[in-house]
Amino acid sequence: MKLAELFFERPAALQASLPPEERGLQRDEVRLLVSTANGHRHAYFHQLADFLQPGDLLVVNRSATLPASLPAHGEVGDFLLNLSTNYGGGLWLAEPRWSAGQPGPLPLEPSEQILIAGIPARLAAPYPALPRLWFVQTEGDLCAAMARAGEPIRYGYVAGQFPLAAYQTLFAEIPGSAEMPSAGRPFTMRVLESVRRRGVKIAGLTLHTGVSSLEVSAETIEEQPLYAEPFHVPVGTARAVNAARAAGQRVIAVGTTVVRALESAWDGQKVCPARGGAGGGGGAWGGAGEGQGHRRGGFFHRRYVHPGRGVHTVDGLITGFHDPLASHLAMLYAIAGADFVRDSYAEAVKHGYLWHEFGDSHLILPAA
Repeated sequence: MKLAELFFERPAALQASLPPEERGLQRDEVRLLVSTANGHRHAYFHQLADFLQPGDLLVVNRSATLPASLPAHGEVGDFLLNLSTNYGGGLWLAEPRWSAGQPGPLPLEPSEQILIAGIPARLAAPYPALPRLWFVQTEGDLCAAMARAGEPIRYGYVAGQFPLAAYQTLFAEIPGSAEMPSAGRPFTMRVLESVRRRGVKIAGLTLHTGVSSLEVSAETIEEQPLYAEPFHVPVGTARAVNAARAAGQRVIAVGTTVVRALESAWDGQKVCPARGGAGGGGGAWGGAGEGQGHRRGGFFHRRYVHPGRGVHTVDGLITGFHDPLASHLAMLYAIAGADFVRDSYAEAVKHGYLWHEFGDSHLILPAA
């Protein structure tokens, strides 16, 4: 698939610049576009249960967001360092930026010494084929630095700084994500109670997200490199997914992170319990190893889900709206087909839905 197939027109005014709470809304009062084989319906997120069926299984991400944006200083002067993923032993993947609204790449060199919130560190090497990301080696405690000086990662479209609580979901239990698994943000206790009364089941997993500011750059999207992220699919969740599929019931992922984790745990016939990262998925607070994990500890997820690979574990998806050229669009194409997704995005633009982590939601149910 060619890069141009991920492009669409989206007015800049449709980028959500404030959390819903700052716009006079409750979390679950953001809009919900429901896209099915029969067309599109417009609703609000607190009405989610109306579009689900008894026996549906929602799979959610339990990762909690870190204050992963830290002040840094080097030969180029002051800059931001957005931590992405902890590979253990003081080795982190990170994105140096001039500011929240001005990305890199910065003119940095391997072995250059920098300070991260006052902690000495060394730039080890840029990530292969992703020059905006660097491996950073430090002997200091960046987790303590985040607690002391960190802020949530934000980008130029967000109008101001907001507390870490604004970047946490109802499901957040295990700290480790550089950026919020934002598909779960509109869930409230009101929504959970309504979907449970509907007879919908809920299972959890963990995938600690890295920075999401990188768009596809490879001309052929299947060749786009991805960096590794820690994940954990527990035994109970693997069993719940397999039981739902065996019974002909729908599995609906809450977020693209859930799809990536489940596809990484797919062995060709079923979802298996799988761990990746810090001795099997500890994420940002420690870990080692790299690669793809299947029923083993010490490995990370690096599964790029696109139409050429297909999706084997879910029947639908709750997600936000993704930017033109974003790698997430390739996953949506794999789940629902390119024409389906392009039509739904045209509908979203036409009706003024809002993009990004503080924006509106999209329920994708492509099967009739």
